Amino acid sequence: MVLEVREVNKVYGQGETAVNALKDVTFSVKKGEFVLVGGSSGSGKTTLLNMIGLLDRPTKGKILIDGIDTSSLSDNQISSFRNSKLGFVFQSSNLISDLTVLENVVLSRKIQRTDENALEEAIKLLKSVGLENQMNKYANKISGGQAQRVAICRALINKPSIVLADEPTGNLDSISAETMIQLLKSMNRKLGQTFIVVTHDREQFGEVDKVITVKDGRISEDKGMEVPVKV
Repeated sequence: MVLEVREVNKVYGQGETAVNALKDVTFSVKKGEFVLVGGSSGSGKTTLLNMIGLLDRPTKGKILIDGIDTSSLSDNQISSFRNSKLGFVFQSSNLISDLTVLENVVLSRKIQRTDENALEEAIKLLKSVGLENQMNKYANKISGGQAQRVAICRALINKPSIVLADEPTGNLDSISAETMIQLLKSMNRKLGQTFIVVTHDREQFGEVDKVITVKDGRISEDKGMEVPVKV
Protein backbone atom coordinates (compact mmCIF):
# COMPACT_ATOMS: atom_id res chain seq x y z
CA MET A 1 0.00 0.00 0.00
CA VAL A 2 1.30 3.46 -0.87
CA LEU A 3 -1.24 5.11 1.45
CA GLU A 4 -3.02 3.92 4.58
CA VAL A 5 -5.48 6.19 6.38
CA ARG A 6 -6.33 4.64 9.76
CA GLU A 7 -9.26 5.89 11.86
CA VAL A 8 -8.48 9.52 11.14
CA ASN A 9 -10.48 12.19 12.97
CA LYS A 10 -10.13 15.93 12.63
CA VAL A 11 -11.76 18.33 15.08
CA TYR A 12 -11.60 22.10 14.72
CA GLY A 13 -12.29 24.22 17.77
CA GLN A 14 -13.25 23.15 21.28
CA GLY A 15 -16.30 22.62 23.43
CA GLU A 16 -19.64 23.71 22.04
CA THR A 17 -18.03 25.27 18.96
CA ALA A 18 -16.09 22.13 18.02
CA VAL A 19 -16.57 20.90 14.45
CA ASN A 20 -15.84 17.25 13.71
CA ALA A 21 -14.65 17.56 10.09
CA LEU A 22 -13.53 13.92 9.72
CA LYS A 23 -14.93 10.95 11.63
CA ASP A 24 -13.06 7.63 11.83
CA VAL A 25 -11.92 7.71 8.20
CA THR A 26 -10.17 4.50 7.15
CA PHE A 27 -9.11 3.41 3.67
CA SER A 28 -6.02 2.42 1.70
CA VAL A 29 -4.61 3.07 -1.75
CA LYS A 30 -2.40 0.71 -3.70
CA LYS A 31 0.59 1.89 -5.70
CA GLY A 32 -0.48 2.90 -9.20
CA GLU A 33 -4.16 3.39 -8.45
CA PHE A 34 -6.21 6.28 -9.82
CA VAL A 35 -8.54 7.40 -7.04
CA LEU A 36 -11.26 10.04 -7.05
CA VAL A 37 -12.49 11.82 -3.92
CA GLY A 38 -15.91 13.42 -4.25
CA GLY A 39 -18.41 15.13 -2.00
CA SER A 40 -20.44 18.29 -1.65
CA SER A 41 -19.07 21.57 -0.33
CA GLY A 42 -18.37 21.23 3.38
CA SER A 43 -18.40 17.43 3.28
CA GLY A 44 -14.81 17.13 4.50
CA LYS A 45 -13.07 16.23 1.25
CA THR A 46 -10.70 19.22 1.38
CA THR A 47 -9.86 18.43 5.00
CA LEU A 48 -9.13 14.85 3.95
CA LEU A 49 -6.83 16.06 1.16
CA ASN A 50 -5.01 18.30 3.64
CA MET A 51 -4.46 15.32 5.94
CA ILE A 52 -3.09 13.13 3.14
CA GLY A 53 -0.97 16.02 1.85
CA LEU A 54 0.49 16.52 5.35
CA LEU A 55 -0.64 20.14 5.27
CA ASP A 56 -2.45 19.54 8.56
CA ARG A 57 -2.32 16.87 11.26
CA PRO A 58 -5.17 14.60 12.37
CA THR A 59 -6.65 15.10 15.82
CA LYS A 60 -6.62 11.32 16.12
CA GLY A 61 -5.57 8.46 13.87
CA LYS A 62 -2.65 7.77 11.58
CA ILE A 63 -1.62 8.36 7.99
CA LEU A 64 1.05 6.07 6.56
CA ILE A 65 2.78 6.85 3.28
CA ASP A 66 5.05 4.14 1.88
CA GLY A 67 4.68 2.40 5.23
CA ILE A 68 5.99 5.38 7.21
CA ASP A 69 3.79 6.64 10.05
CA THR A 70 3.77 10.39 9.42
CA SER A 71 2.37 11.14 12.90
CA SER A 72 5.81 10.36 14.32
CA LEU A 73 7.56 13.01 12.20
CA SER A 74 8.54 16.46 13.46
CA ASP A 75 7.42 19.59 11.60
CA ASN A 76 10.82 19.85 9.85
CA GLN A 77 10.71 16.18 8.92
CA ILE A 78 7.15 16.56 7.65
CA SER A 79 8.22 19.35 5.30
CA SER A 80 11.09 17.34 3.82
CA PHE A 81 8.97 14.19 3.63
CA ARG A 82 6.16 16.05 1.84
CA ASN A 83 8.53 17.51 -0.74
CA SER A 84 10.03 14.12 -1.55
CA LYS A 85 6.95 11.88 -1.36
CA LEU A 86 4.08 14.06 -2.60
CA GLY A 87 3.31 16.07 -5.71
CA PHE A 88 0.51 18.64 -5.91
CA VAL A 89 -1.71 19.93 -8.72
CA PHE A 90 -4.20 22.63 -7.73
CA GLN A 91 -7.19 24.26 -9.41
CA SER A 92 -4.92 27.19 -10.28
CA SER A 93 -1.56 26.21 -11.73
CA ASN A 94 0.32 28.57 -9.36
CA LEU A 95 3.24 28.93 -11.74
CA ILE A 96 5.83 31.65 -11.17
CA SER A 97 5.10 34.16 -13.92
CA ASP A 98 8.62 35.54 -14.33
CA LEU A 99 10.11 32.08 -14.85
CA THR A 100 9.91 30.12 -18.07
CA VAL A 101 7.88 26.93 -18.37
CA LEU A 102 11.06 24.86 -18.13
CA GLU A 103 12.36 26.82 -15.14
CA ASN A 104 9.07 26.31 -13.30
CA VAL A 105 9.38 22.54 -13.63
CA VAL A 106 13.07 22.41 -12.70
CA LEU A 107 12.55 24.65 -9.66
CA SER A 108 11.07 21.81 -7.59
CA ARG A 109 14.27 19.83 -7.95
CA LYS A 110 16.42 22.83 -7.08
CA ILE A 111 14.44 23.33 -3.87
CA GLN A 112 15.14 19.69 -3.03
CA ARG A 113 18.80 20.23 -3.93
CA THR A 114 18.61 17.19 -6.19
CA ASP A 115 18.96 18.99 -9.50
CA GLU A 116 21.29 16.46 -11.12
CA ASN A 117 19.77 15.55 -14.51
CA ALA A 118 16.78 17.75 -13.60
CA LEU A 119 16.93 19.72 -16.85
CA GLU A 120 16.89 16.59 -19.01
CA GLU A 121 14.06 15.04 -17.01
CA ALA A 122 12.01 18.24 -17.12
CA ILE A 123 12.40 18.46 -20.89
CA LYS A 124 11.31 14.84 -21.22
CA LEU A 125 8.21 15.45 -19.09
CA LEU A 126 7.26 18.59 -20.99
CA LYS A 127 7.61 16.78 -24.30
CA SER A 128 5.40 13.98 -22.98
CA VAL A 129 2.55 16.46 -22.42
CA GLY A 130 3.01 18.18 -25.77
CA LEU A 131 4.75 21.34 -24.58
CA GLU A 132 8.08 20.97 -26.38
CA ASN A 133 7.42 24.25 -28.23
CA GLN A 134 6.44 26.18 -25.09
CA MET A 135 9.40 25.42 -22.81
CA ASN A 136 11.15 28.76 -23.17
CA LYS A 137 8.01 30.90 -22.89
CA TYR A 138 7.30 32.72 -19.65
CA ALA A 139 4.56 31.12 -17.59
CA ASN A 140 2.22 34.09 -17.99
CA LYS A 141 2.38 33.77 -21.79
CA ILE A 142 0.72 30.35 -22.09
CA SER A 143 -2.92 29.28 -21.91
CA GLY A 144 -4.67 27.99 -18.80
CA GLY A 145 -4.76 24.46 -20.17
CA GLN A 146 -1.05 24.59 -20.98
CA ALA A 147 -0.30 25.95 -17.51
CA GLN A 148 -2.07 22.98 -15.92
CA ARG A 149 0.05 20.63 -18.04
CA VAL A 150 3.14 22.39 -16.71
CA ALA A 151 1.75 21.91 -13.20
CA ILE A 152 1.50 18.16 -13.86
CA CYS A 153 5.15 18.07 -14.91
CA ARG A 154 6.15 20.07 -11.84
CA ALA A 155 4.27 17.58 -9.64
CA LEU A 156 6.01 14.62 -11.30
CA ILE A 157 9.59 15.89 -11.50
CA ASN A 158 10.48 14.65 -7.99
CA LYS A 159 9.03 11.20 -8.77
CA PRO A 160 6.60 11.31 -5.84
CA SER A 161 4.84 8.32 -4.35
CA ILE A 162 1.48 10.12 -4.69
CA VAL A 163 0.23 13.05 -6.75
CA LEU A 164 -2.65 14.91 -5.09
CA ALA A 165 -4.82 16.94 -7.46
CA ASP A 166 -7.41 19.35 -6.04
CA GLU A 167 -10.08 20.19 -8.65
CA PRO A 168 -7.45 20.22 -11.43
CA THR A 169 -10.06 20.88 -14.14
CA GLY A 170 -12.05 23.46 -12.18
CA ASN A 171 -10.76 26.53 -14.08
CA LEU A 172 -10.67 24.92 -17.54
CA ASP A 173 -13.12 24.86 -20.43
CA SER A 174 -14.59 21.48 -21.39
CA ILE A 175 -12.01 20.73 -24.09
CA SER A 176 -9.02 21.63 -21.91
CA ALA A 177 -10.57 19.70 -19.02
CA GLU A 178 -10.88 16.57 -21.13
CA THR A 179 -7.26 16.95 -22.28
CA MET A 180 -6.18 17.31 -18.64
CA ILE A 181 -8.06 14.19 -17.57
CA GLN A 182 -6.58 12.12 -20.38
CA LEU A 183 -3.08 13.34 -19.49
CA LEU A 184 -3.53 12.39 -15.83
CA LYS A 185 -4.76 8.94 -16.81
CA SER A 186 -1.94 8.55 -19.32
CA MET A 187 0.67 9.37 -16.67
CA ASN A 188 -1.06 6.95 -14.34
CA ARG A 189 -0.73 4.13 -16.86
CA LYS A 190 2.70 4.91 -18.34
CA LEU A 191 4.50 5.75 -15.11
CA GLY A 192 2.49 3.62 -12.69
CA GLN A 193 1.93 6.91 -10.87
CA THR A 194 -0.58 6.98 -8.02
CA PHE A 195 -3.12 9.82 -8.32
CA ILE A 196 -5.67 10.98 -5.76
CA VAL A 197 -7.96 13.53 -7.36
CA VAL A 198 -10.56 15.68 -5.59
CA THR A 199 -13.36 16.62 -7.98
CA HIS A 200 -16.92 17.94 -7.90
CA ASP A 201 -17.65 16.24 -11.25
CA ARG A 202 -16.75 12.59 -10.89
CA GLU A 203 -18.55 11.43 -14.04
CA GLN A 204 -16.22 13.38 -16.34
CA PHE A 205 -13.33 11.12 -15.27
CA GLY A 206 -15.03 7.93 -16.48
CA GLU A 207 -13.66 4.63 -15.23
CA VAL A 208 -11.18 4.79 -12.35
CA ASP A 209 -9.80 2.32 -9.81
CA LYS A 210 -11.62 3.70 -6.78
CA VAL A 211 -14.12 6.39 -5.85
CA ILE A 212 -14.23 7.70 -2.28
CA THR A 213 -17.30 9.75 -1.42
CA VAL A 214 -17.10 12.03 1.62
CA LYS A 215 -20.34 12.96 3.35
CA ASP A 216 -20.57 14.69 6.74
CA GLY A 217 -16.97 13.73 7.49
CA ARG A 218 -17.44 10.04 6.80
CA ILE A 219 -16.62 8.06 3.68
CA SER A 220 -18.04 5.38 1.47
CA GLU A 221 -15.92 3.61 -1.11
CA ASP A 222 -16.75 2.30 -4.58
CA LYS A 223 -14.19 0.33 -6.57
CA GLY A 224 -13.66 0.44 -10.32
CA MET A 225 -16.96 2.07 -11.17
CA GLU A 226 -17.40 3.82 -14.51
CA VAL A 227 -20.41 5.76 -13.28
CA PRO A 228 -20.06 6.23 -9.52
CA VAL A 229 -23.04 5.64 -7.26
CA LYS A 230 -24.47 8.90 -5.93
CA VAL A 231 -24.51 9.12 -2.14
